[in-house]
Amino acid sequence: MNSARSWLVFGVGVFAYTAAVLQRTTIGVAGVSAAERFESSAALLSSLAVLQLVVYAAWQIPFGILLDRVGPKALICGGSIVMVAGQLVLAFAPTIEPAILGRILVGTGDAAVFISVIRLTSSWFQGRIVPQLSQWVGNIGQFGQILSAIPFALILHSFGWTPAFSAAAGLSLLAFLLGIALLADRPRSAPEPAKAADIREALSGLRAALRRPGTQLGFWSHFVSQSSGTVFALFWGYPFLVSAVGLPPEAASSLLVVIVISGVIAGPILGLLTARFPLRRSNLVLGITLAILAVWTAVILWPGIPPLWLIIVLLVVLGVGGPGSLIGFDFARSFNPMRSLGSANGIVNVGGFLASFVMMFVIGLLLDIQLDTGVSSTLYELDAFRRAFLVQYVVIGFGLVMLVRARRRTRRRLEQDEGITVGPIWVALIRAWRRRGA
Repeated sequence: MNSARSWLVFGVGVFAYTAAVLQRTTIGVAGVSAAERFESSAALLSSLAVLQLVVYAAWQIPFGILLDRVGPKALICGGSIVMVAGQLVLAFAPTIEPAILGRILVGTGDAAVFISVIRLTSSWFQGRIVPQLSQWVGNIGQFGQILSAIPFALILHSFGWTPAFSAAAGLSLLAFLLGIALLADRPRSAPEPAKAADIREALSGLRAALRRPGTQLGFWSHFVSQSSGTVFALFWGYPFLVSAVGLPPEAASSLLVVIVISGVIAGPILGLLTARFPLRRSNLVLGITLAILAVWTAVILWPGIPPLWLIIVLLVVLGVGGPGSLIGFDFARSFNPMRSLGSANGIVNVGGFLASFVMMFVIGLLLDIQLDTGVSSTLYELDAFRRAFLVQYVVIGFGLVMLVRARRRTRRRLEQDEGITVGPIWVALIRAWRRRGA
């Protein structure tokens, strides 16, 4: 545990996840090129990204069950090679139909990687470093978005569609080869965790994980904090910045990197706070989510084109939402035994992507409706985006209500099982202030 070999395994796992994020985000950077290549409407184009997320979310629980049975190495290597196939299909797709098949394969492979790397981290490390490393998995992995925003975009605009997507596939091929050579499910000295004897017992463990209020709290934490940033970074941010705000394509691609940089800076801080104040993790999630909604309100209500500084502020808070969503996996780790942690992580990971694909598709649908009814004169005009982006308040608002309910049940269970009472945050702050004064 916590050995040099642990860090090597961690590094290979994070590299595989970085490659997966690259495959996931390439379609967002290529959105305008996809519109020209496939001659499709906004709703149909958004279906490329939405379908990928639907597939990703649909596989989370099955892969979580499989993870508890076969271990993370098999899923990381298998997911990487499936993504290679998906990107190659997309690279040579002449029409929208095979492109959809390619994104289905990318979503399938992508679904296997992240929860496996999180499980790998829990198997190779122990102590207070685990929640910090979970943050680092997400933070370092987001460099895949930088790879799609800069080198992938450069290859796409300089050499064309097929070379760009083929080059992206090569990174996951390298992750597959490294995984085969260097990954192991756990240290040799660590005992093999108990596994379900058959599918019936595995499903029973899944139901038990799903019933735990802590797992539900993790699900809704992921739901509210990750979704807005995913929608923006994965598909609608680039068209919004280019067509509505009027930025040059190169500037828009570069600005998306701000999301990643913000997450990299915020992640270690959130990891430390999560480890230092484990009973206040949900307050971090609530604060991040409310900040995201507040900045979106400023962008939507701003008269005329929002200034560049406000766009950057938006990208910064969206970037913080990424590591904020990883707190959901810390809830799963805290309230589930190791033998069912894969299933619990799969449940949590569904949350953010479920909210993302709902918002992503509805935004495209609303843009098309406004164009068809004459409300907007062009597909991607600023006011049309403002009205379409309002769907975030409905989806995230619903998630916040459910998060508060799940938190109440989790705290009640914590008090019943361990005698730990978690009071309101304002009470804790007043007590801390009085102690410091004394």
